[in-house]
Amino acid sequence: MAKTGATAKFDETIEVAVRLNLDPRKPNQAIRRSVMLPHGTGKSVRIAVFAKGDNIDLAKKAGADIVGGEELVDEILKGNIEFDRCIASPDMMPLVGRVARILGPKGLMPNPKLGTVTPDVTKAIEASKKGQIQIRTEKNGIIHAPIGKASFTDEMILDNLKMLMMSLQDAKPEGAPKGKYLMGVSMSSTQGKSLRLDINRMNPGSRLFMRNTEI
Repeated sequence: MAKTGATAKFDETIEVAVRLNLDPRKPNQAIRRSVMLPHGTGKSVRIAVFAKGDNIDLAKKAGADIVGGEELVDEILKGNIEFDRCIASPDMMPLVGRVARILGPKGLMPNPKLGTVTPDVTKAIEASKKGQIQIRTEKNGIIHAPIGKASFTDEMILDNLKMLMMSLQDAKPEGAPKGKYLMGVSMSSTQGKSLRLDINRMNPGSRLFMRNTEI
């Protein structure tokens, strides 16, 4: 139904919104992590890397779109943010801190928990290019995530959905309130209507997570 509702002239993104019983404003109730989708998102990710020395050549060879130091900071300060993800080696973080107020609100600030602050910039770039997404709890405990394109097969979208839901289960914070954790799940294409999914099938252990099953 989500794919059928994707009638735009471009290949619409299939997105999922998950509402969790969490309040990210409280201690130990926030989720922020990376998830590797088995089939990627179908979107080309533009990557900027803060690096110096040997890491500059490594980043370029790995496919980074922008690599720099002071000059990259200057471009960001000018408002030229032509990338979707930002990676930095640990030794560059004092420099990155100068643009934290700009990158933070946009969800682009490098973070060790997301694997975007790392001495192995090659691995981080390759993961991003292969379909790694970043998720975090927003207001009211909601998480939004792209899980593919309307051109994906049903099986590809289902595989990505399974991985997302299992990752959210694994990421359940220690401070989560007792009782129900998963409150609601909906799916939609970029311009299509929202479709509410059966949350009883969204928990690991349900039929959704067995092989050869349908939503």
